[in-house]
Amino acid sequence: MQIASLARLVEQLERLPGIGHKSAQRLAFHLLNLSEKEAESFLDAVREAREKIHECAVCCNLADQELCPVCRAGNRDAGLICVVEDPRDVMALERTREYMGSYHVLHGTISPMDGVGPEQLRIKQLLTRVAEHDIREIIMATNPTVEGEATAMYLSKLLKPFDVPVTRLAYGIPVGGDLEYADEITLRRSLEGRSRIE
Repeated sequence: MQIASLARLVEQLERLPGIGHKSAQRLAFHLLNLSEKEAESFLDAVREAREKIHECAVCCNLADQELCPVCRAGNRDAGLICVVEDPRDVMALERTREYMGSYHVLHGTISPMDGVGPEQLRIKQLLTRVAEHDIREIIMATNPTVEGEATAMYLSKLLKPFDVPVTRLAYGIPVGGDLEYADEITLRRSLEGRSRIE
């Protein structure tokens, strides 16, 4: 016998990325064991995030104000735009504490197989930024997948008339990785993106 409301909760949790049936069950039982106050706090956090988080008016990153924290920061180089697929990519690049430019979040990649064309992405907003501001360089930081590469190539062609240098992140062997396990594309990119040892 199955409890319908528990089964529904497990089913909803399974829809989260990376959560299988067993993990969904564990999470469901954890949520059921929360105190009333903890459960309310959890629900309030989800509700507040859904209500307050929207896209930044400049870069399309996630924001809870008109501008995201990066666009609000006064110490960022607005003439340098790093184009990424997803807000999580912004978080990853920010963890390096190396990049001090701005971002543009596409919210996906061109993927005809999944029914995603250029019109579903935040490409128009990027072109408007480049047309209206003094941009010195655009860094394509889409993932090294077929869709990521296709999106980067598509954007570089669209940006050609603006006469702004478009660069691509170098991809290579991860730290701690072995050459024998790297695929041919990764090895080629590693060779192409090599730099002088000082």
